[in-house]
Amino acid sequence: MDTIQGMRTFAAVAAHQSFTDGAKRVGISTKLASKYVGQLEERLGAQLFNRTTRSVALTETGRSYYDRCLPLLEQFDELEGLVHDRQSELAGRIRITAPTGFGSSHLVRMLKPFQAAHPKVSIELHLSDHHVSIIEEGFDLAVRFGILKDSSLVARKLMDMRIVCCASPDYLREHGEPKNPAALTTHNCLLRTISGYGDSWDFKTPNGVGSVPVSGNFRANSPLAVANMAADGLGIGRIPYYTVQPFLKSGQLKLLFEDEEARVIGLYAVYPPSRHLTARIRALIEHLADQT
Repeated sequence: MDTIQGMRTFAAVAAHQSFTDGAKRVGISTKLASKYVGQLEERLGAQLFNRTTRSVALTETGRSYYDRCLPLLEQFDELEGLVHDRQSELAGRIRITAPTGFGSSHLVRMLKPFQAAHPKVSIELHLSDHHVSIIEEGFDLAVRFGILKDSSLVARKLMDMRIVCCASPDYLREHGEPKNPAALTTHNCLLRTISGYGDSWDFKTPNGVGSVPVSGNFRANSPLAVANMAADGLGIGRIPYYTVQPFLKSGQLKLLFEDEEARVIGLYAVYPPSRHLTARIRALIEHLADQT
């Protein structure tokens, strides 16, 4: 067994708390993953996992080894990256997690020219609207909206995204177009179920930013769901601009209160704190920053 391969396998199993999922991540069979970890434990003379038929958990020694193992693997990847960099060719895998709506539309378009320029870089994109632990689940990079909550991670701001109000022409014809944000209290508003998108919406006023209480008969944790319901004429939505762009272009939605918009949300590239980011990850972060 190659020691680095054994460490990679161990780290993947530890991150997923599963031999099956860890094996998939490093591209080997579950049986081979178990063999590699067993050989690593034999070489170290220590038990790294407590195993049962239903679970895999790190021992205290395993936890200490895992915490020290990850930086070593990052440095090894950095060495490989330096060689590829000197050859002016990036190669290797990058695992990214991103929100479903943004990731499936804008992000994939941003990634396309990067992969065209670096065909030996393989990107594994995981889309989820739930919080994903970057380190524990083995991601190299996350693309996220909003304020960074985990102070142990590093964030690079890529852009600011407008949060806009919109409604369909059919809805506005049937219910009338609100003349100002305060009129939203008489309309059916489509609400988000995540933090910061509650039952009041902020707008600019002559006296600063003010909140307007809103209510409605539909809530969703997906901005695309809100956009689709608004396009179908159910009510007025307030969502990130990237989500409504195709609806605006097709005429399915119309922007409201552009001059009174009071909120933007930051888009960040988030990654584990390390001075040894591989060349391919550094290059991708720079590319994303240039694209926004």
